Amino acid sequence: MDSQKVFNKETLLGECFEVLEAQRKPRGSGTLASTISAFIPTWGTAMIFIAVFCIIRHRCPKIYAPRTYIGTIKEKDRTPTPRRSYFDWVHTLREVPDKFTLYHSSIDSYLFLRFLRTIIFICVVGCCLTWPILIPINATGGGTSTELDRISIGNVDKKKFLYAHAAVAWVFFSFVMFTVARERLWLIGLRQAWSLAKSNAKRLSSRTVLFLSAPQDALEEQNLQRYFTDDAVRSWPATKADALNSLVSDRNNKVEQLESAEIALIRTTNKKGRQSWQKYSGRNGNGLTYSNVPGAVKKSLRPTHRLKTPPKLGKKVDTIEWLREQIKEIEEDIEKIRASYEMPESQGAAAIFVEFKTQAAAQRAYQQITSAEILALNPRYMGVTPSEVIWPNLTIPPGRRMSQEGVATTLVVLTILFWSIPVGLVGALSNVTYLAENYKWLSWLNNLPSSAQGLLTGLVPPLLTSLLSKYVPYIFRYIFTTFGEPTKTSAELKVLKWYYVFQVTQVFLVTTLSSGAAAVVSEIAQNPTSVPALLAKNLPTASNFYLTYFIVQGITSSSDNLLNYSDLLQYLFYDMFIYTTPREKYSGYTSLKGIAWGKVFPKYTNFAIIAIAYSCVAPLVLGFATIGLMFFYLSYRYMLLYTTQPKIDTKGQAYTLALQHVLTGIYLAELCLIGLFSIREATGPAVMVTILFIVTIVYNFMTNRYLAPLEKYLPADLAAEAEDNAEQMPLLSSAEEGEAYGESHIQRIGNHHNIPHRVVDPIARFFEPHVFASHCAMTAWLRDGDFEEDDVPEYKEEDLKKAYTDPAFTSQTPLIWLASDRMGVTENEIKECSDAGLKASDQGAWVDDKGTVRWNEEDFSEVPIFKESVKW
Repeated sequence: MDSQKVFNKETLLGECFEVLEAQRKPRGSGTLASTISAFIPTWGTAMIFIAVFCIIRHRCPKIYAPRTYIGTIKEKDRTPTPRRSYFDWVHTLREVPDKFTLYHSSIDSYLFLRFLRTIIFICVVGCCLTWPILIPINATGGGTSTELDRISIGNVDKKKFLYAHAAVAWVFFSFVMFTVARERLWLIGLRQAWSLAKSNAKRLSSRTVLFLSAPQDALEEQNLQRYFTDDAVRSWPATKADALNSLVSDRNNKVEQLESAEIALIRTTNKKGRQSWQKYSGRNGNGLTYSNVPGAVKKSLRPTHRLKTPPKLGKKVDTIEWLREQIKEIEEDIEKIRASYEMPESQGAAAIFVEFKTQAAAQRAYQQITSAEILALNPRYMGVTPSEVIWPNLTIPPGRRMSQEGVATTLVVLTILFWSIPVGLVGALSNVTYLAENYKWLSWLNNLPSSAQGLLTGLVPPLLTSLLSKYVPYIFRYIFTTFGEPTKTSAELKVLKWYYVFQVTQVFLVTTLSSGAAAVVSEIAQNPTSVPALLAKNLPTASNFYLTYFIVQGITSSSDNLLNYSDLLQYLFYDMFIYTTPREKYSGYTSLKGIAWGKVFPKYTNFAIIAIAYSCVAPLVLGFATIGLMFFYLSYRYMLLYTTQPKIDTKGQAYTLALQHVLTGIYLAELCLIGLFSIREATGPAVMVTILFIVTIVYNFMTNRYLAPLEKYLPADLAAEAEDNAEQMPLLSSAEEGEAYGESHIQRIGNHHNIPHRVVDPIARFFEPHVFASHCAMTAWLRDGDFEEDDVPEYKEEDLKKAYTDPAFTSQTPLIWLASDRMGVTENEIKECSDAGLKASDQGAWVDDKGTVRWNEEDFSEVPIFKESVKW
């Protein structure tokens, strides 16, 4: 959304009332004590976390370094680890560049790290601009503030000093706007180079478009070229299949139940079989096999249960035999439905995936109007992979889809509004000292030691704020998935947009508003004419909460990301007590932690917004934000190199949105300054910032107008040129590409004045994105690494035929994966499964002498359910 559309007249009032946060103590500042009180325990906790992480890391590679060895990741994509030691990860973080994640993880992984670096860069430049100028001016501004408040704008009583704040605002905010525009241009160039590279352009998903709300005629194969031009080569209609999906889900669940029952039999027999044999025969049980166990003993060892459904309600049955029969019956029902399936009348409640000859042809189809019918074949999605499709949501009628979108948006807005209650209570907690002085029933808080009061006002509120906001993206994701988003990526992007709104309104505005509400209301009630003076005096101290917020988040949360004790304990618990079958153990072992872009981008966007909003009011915030963000950058760099495997690929769209959202900080900062200058009757500075506010709106409108199409679509000329080059001759080498854009204007000036290239080149690259972020330049940049452009995926025809078909129509009954044992129970069960028409295997899994199920973690080729991932 356009940032300028978010704000109105009420925003100015809301920003002015950030004075509420400042009222921890109306007589004198306690901010330094609160900040120190927050710093000491968080730093101590972080040191403990990191020490424990260093000690146990090499002993638990599954949790702390799965990307270095695990078989589900191809060897070329694994993070290199030259040696095993307590601190080998430090060497890897120092030597392996961020660009490694671009080639071996996902483009979003690299862009997220770049986003953190970008906002750190903005904060560092902000410190360099504001600290030498504004901190001395604030300190000598003639006010009576003390401690940290003395170096904020609240200590400035001399109006002429405020011109410095207005001038710095012009310089710093212009720099931020340029940086955002430059990054957007850079990202456009990267996405074009990335998309047009042969290894990506030849993917099936790059040549396939998903059309929703497809009319009945468009689903017919004979109408493929009529609706989608002669470049369309294949289609996969998607229609409603609820009954079939239910049967397939039931079948798969019963396969897992059968495996659990079989493993229970195998373990029980190996543990008790010999004892039972000796009891019945009095013989030595050494060398006993399952075939020699008496039938009565076998029967007593087999798991049983009573039926809970008619017509044989309450009857006791053999669990394994019953499950085998159930699976076969369900399998027969599935095959009958598939064989007799006829495409129903869709009435627009259908979707169709269409493959085109080339990526350029797919782009043309994606951008053109396909049908004259209103709502037909819209919305549409490009680059969708089969794994990210939410199949039940494809077959929603257009009218219902629109109404569900409205309901989802309403629920999200209500959730944000509802969250004001708990967040407001947390914010009020930071002002508990003042409340204790003015409300008798809270007077006992004054008897607490000063250190306890410091913790209560400085540490607890940021911790609770972080905890409350943690679960919001999960709620949003559930809402959008339930109410009709067709792909996981589209749902995640909506989560990103709305979680950004939540972060700004709740974590920033509502928290600061509620922190001092009681104090402001009390003083206004006693003296209504004091409102202007209150605002002018207390607005700058509204940033004090965020000094501790950045400390708590940056130090504690980043160290928690490294230790990741919750995942460690969960994995150990499930592996020892919950996972009993080879399939469960394999799935638990190979499932890598994902990363939700809709959650992480808004969180750190809000960090940047807060830092920018207070840059000219309380410059110290920029420094704390820089330190906090640097800790986060290091922890996420470790995670993306060692532990996480992104499940969703937005192909850079998340970074685009985050860059646009950063501008919110400029709007809030400008509105704050305009209100502050107006209250102090500093006309000149107020006019300067008002003009800057108008310039910001114009800038935002113009950049969105000209850059948004390039961010959404792939230019037809570049796509066609890439296709021609691929067919006629190899592309230029990296060096030739680098020379193609020539020497920039700044470089020519530097050469003329004999300035060293190491000085000129970085400046030129930053200030001339139209040269160094062009498609040609980014193609050269992309190849300047271990990018395998010739790694073109190859597909089997049988895989292509079902690539975008609902798995309910194509999935086969899973293999029954058992574990071999010494007594031969598994061998007997595999034979019985085969006699019942079910495929079973004990390859790569066994039961050890202690009765524990194990599987071959070293060689995944021995795992019968392992399949190589396909780059769709």
